[in-house]
Amino acid sequence: MAFSSAGRSGPLADINVTPLVDVMLVLLIIFIVTAPMLSRPINVQLPQATDRVVDRPEPPPPIELRLDASSQLSWDGQPMAIGDLQSRLQAQASEHAGNLPELRISTDPSAEYDGMAKILAAAEATGMQHIAFVQ
Repeated sequence: MAFSSAGRSGPLADINVTPLVDVMLVLLIIFIVTAPMLSRPINVQLPQATDRVVDRPEPPPPIELRLDASSQLSWDGQPMAIGDLQSRLQAQASEHAGNLPELRISTDPSAEYDGMAKILAAAEATGMQHIAFVQ
């Protein structure tokens, strides 16, 4: 930057070092605070490798739900009433406790939202954790 003053004829160029000193002091304080923490050992309990085979049960087959344009619900291709959905999902949840099946929901583009809301409410009430929306 070139500045001129009324009393001088040459350019005036000064660097303001105050912001530089402020940044350096902050970095110095951060270093002083963190340096003692880095010199202390941290005890970490890591898992150990074992030869034991983990028995993972096969996941149950997914439940295919289809809601058509006339708000008719089908469970794996079999028609059913939306009112019976929660009891049937509850039976599946108790049958496969701890290993819930995936719930795959597909709807017709012209289906009413109310039917989908009832399906999702029933899934939430029964504790279904894996829900997929398919076309």
